Amino acid sequence: MTSGRAQAASRRAGEILVLSGNCAQSSFAALTEYLGFEAADTLKALTPFPGIGLRGDTCGAVIGCVMAIGMALGRDRLDDGPAMEPSLRATRRFCRAFETEFGGTSCRVVLEQGLGSWFDLAQLEAAAAYVEVGGPEYCSRVVTRAVLLALEAVEGAAPDR
Repeated sequence: MTSGRAQAASRRAGEILVLSGNCAQSSFAALTEYLGFEAADTLKALTPFPGIGLRGDTCGAVIGCVMAIGMALGRDRLDDGPAMEPSLRATRRFCRAFETEFGGTSCRVVLEQGLGSWFDLAQLEAAAAYVEVGGPEYCSRVVTRAVLLALEAVEGAAPDR
């Protein structure tokens, strides 16, 4: 699925990343725009999620995409167990595709695979080295690709699509 709209959503994620410097917010914001959801309160909640507080844990692009998948396909009632399946199916599909492309779902692994090293972005010197080796550009590619993978997963798991 590489429709013009999906490509536009992917590009939008890259634009938002340049503005925000936050992979979780960028991926989520672009997907919610594409899928037609309101995101303001959730965007604020996603502020500390790049690499879960810059610790090298789950990539923020993964978190933002999975949250958007949940908004698109998640259940409305806590007691409706079967209604969880479309979002779980899409999330598994998305995570498998992301892992295949980037080596894993953790920020540490994604950066090591793409840049040859992990950078502790909470440390000023490491953050400067990350910028010097092209980290922001690489993460922009990760976010834009993650958005496309998430849209493919949503399209593939949605019962009405």
